[in-house]
Amino acid sequence: MADPDMSSQSGGHDVELFVETPDYDLICTICQGVLRCPVRAACHHIFCKKCILQWLKRQQTCPCCRKPVNQSLIFVMFKLSKVIGRLKIKCKNKIRGCPHTLALSEQYCHSMSCLFELIPCPYQGCRAQLLRRDLDAHARHCEHWSQPCHMGCGTVLSHRTQAKHNCYRQLRHEYEARQRNHRAIAAALQRKMRRMQSTMADMKRQIGLICESLEVMDELEEVEEEDLGQTSGSFSSSNSSS
Repeated sequence: MADPDMSSQSGGHDVELFVETPDYDLICTICQGVLRCPVRAACHHIFCKKCILQWLKRQQTCPCCRKPVNQSLIFVMFKLSKVIGRLKIKCKNKIRGCPHTLALSEQYCHSMSCLFELIPCPYQGCRAQLLRRDLDAHARHCEHWSQPCHMGCGTVLSHRTQAKHNCYRQLRHEYEARQRNHRAIAAALQRKMRRMQSTMADMKRQIGLICESLEVMDELEEVEEEDLGQTSGSFSSSNSSS
């Protein structure tokens, strides 16, 4: 007999979903649901893959016969999985009014289009959950509804702004805003250019002053050299007269 704690972690399909009661051989001993991805152990007992792997984490024996189970000797039963996939089930949203019956293998695809599927409102900020069939009606009144203008101007509209929206006025406003922005950028560049020109002028003046200073220093050195030459000449003449 299966462990009650393991049975509560159902890996199989809910038996109540099926139009006709499934054969006993298609029921997982562990979770008591219809086999999902059925696998067979070496002892020939069949379980849901998820169920038996969880079971083996606790004990390495078969839940039915208690024989040792080697996880590497568990095999997926693809043919049985296909047979189960063809069984007819009721839509999981039957409780909300969906009348459809379908093959188990089609369950996921059906849920993607089922009008009775409960889904969250797709608009950011809205926490409402509603049936897919009610989505359009909800969107007409949802305060969080928004979408780009269908004329292609790029403006994101809400219910509040949609009635007042005018593409020409909006584009004109954006054009004028860009012009103001461009003029502000041009003015900033002009100010920066003037500052650079002023800095260049200051640098030229400083370079001029440095050049003048260097010329003065050169002249002083020349005068000193001349004075030194004259002094040396006088000293030589006095020595020869002696």
